[in-house]
Amino acid sequence: MSPPTIRSSQGNTASQAQGPQYAKVFVQRDYSDGTTVKFMTSFPQGLENKIERSVFEYTINQLNTYFAEAEKASCKTYCEGCFACFTVYTMFLCADTHYEKCLRKVGKFIVEQNEMVYLPRGLLLTNPAERGLRIVSFKMFFFIII
Repeated sequence: MSPPTIRSSQGNTASQAQGPQYAKVFVQRDYSDGTTVKFMTSFPQGLENKIERSVFEYTINQLNTYFAEAEKASCKTYCEGCFACFTVYTMFLCADTHYEKCLRKVGKFIVEQNEMVYLPRGLLLTNPAERGLRIVSFKMFFFIII
């Protein structure tokens, strides 16, 4: 498949720079503590020379903290479940669950990290909720000019 072309006002064509190309690096879920949502903190080789190890570990540890908070059983979550049963789960039409609130925190954290840390370095952190809480992915952008 040939690269896209630009047609100038004179009618001749010229090769155009292809859009951004990217590679992905994945951080898998850590099932060593059971099925709780927790991601591995081992530094992937694909991120070498792209990001500092301490920044990566901070991000993954913070995500793990948010998901631990989301799955933590408390009196509030117990009452939320009981009230949901009593209202035949119609309460969720007008109120968010504790888990949904924590997922929003994760989303805000990822947006913040992308803006401040990852995008300036040519990386994009993907929300694990978009991948079924199975992986955290990093996209590395490369610009190829032909």
